[in-house]
Amino acid sequence: MSLIFSSMALHPRAEEMLTCVADLKIASALDTETQLREASQADVVIVRAPLPPALFAQAPRLRCAIRHGAGIDMIPYDEATRAGVLIANVPGVNAPTVAEYVFMTSLALLRQFRRVDRDLRAKGWTTGRAHADFNSDLGGKTIGIVGYGNVGSEIARIARHGFRMNVLVHNRTSKQVEGIRFGSLDDVIATADIVVLCCPLTDETRGMIDARRIGLMKQGALLINVSRGPVVNDEALIAALADGRIGGAALDVFSEQPLPANHPYFGFDNVILTPHMAGITDESMMRMGVGAAEQALQVLRGELPNNLRNPEAVDAYRKRFPV
Repeated sequence: MSLIFSSMALHPRAEEMLTCVADLKIASALDTETQLREASQADVVIVRAPLPPALFAQAPRLRCAIRHGAGIDMIPYDEATRAGVLIANVPGVNAPTVAEYVFMTSLALLRQFRRVDRDLRAKGWTTGRAHADFNSDLGGKTIGIVGYGNVGSEIARIARHGFRMNVLVHNRTSKQVEGIRFGSLDDVIATADIVVLCCPLTDETRGMIDARRIGLMKQGALLINVSRGPVVNDEALIAALADGRIGGAALDVFSEQPLPANHPYFGFDNVILTPHMAGITDESMMRMGVGAAEQALQVLRGELPNNLRNPEAVDAYRKRFPV
């Protein structure tokens, strides 16, 4: 039987789809040596953690690496393409889940949830309630969205129609969308009360939110990162938080993951930290898992995956696996 290797467990519905036609192997650990050993005979790899680049030269049967989600930065693109291995992903299916996270954390920061909850428990009703005088509404504020893909467009929809917010967007390509103003990155950052990063990690976006751009943010503005950690310069953000230059941040992704236990971010009451889980719920796991499983089954049938991301690899792929 064919072998499908997944770096982490999948939703039960997805696992059921796969085990009907192939052996499914879940990685026993995520270090490079273990992944290289356990995926060496795989026909398809489902990716929920970074793949080692060396895998593609050491897995002669490997047909396709399928990202369990949208961002394909966990798959070494050049190495896969050179080896004639297809890359696919499951775009858009967790966009509503990530968008909900953005508003959950925005509201928690504006209502100082961490401080209120802590002081109510430790110091009593009056101390906890005193924070309310400095809380703020979400409705009517301006949200600046950096990246207008599936996640960004869903955030914009909820912001406009759910919270009556003003929506500004910066995107690599300009678009015309009713009720939304597109602008330069500096303009969006300087104007927004809440800046949301949902762009892909590229050479252009790496370190994009640096000291200069954080300096453009309004006093008291919030920064929410659901893109990738390296988009933000950590030292610059930590300095702005320490100086009270901005109102707070919600960070789901980090330059170093897992986040070290002694990281300075843990020292701020106005920072919400989550372990790269903005897009993970039972429902989104089912959608991502089933989407990845459907494309794995396509590849095993000799078809190209629906969401092929490196079409330039097809010629080399067909030489390795003739139809």
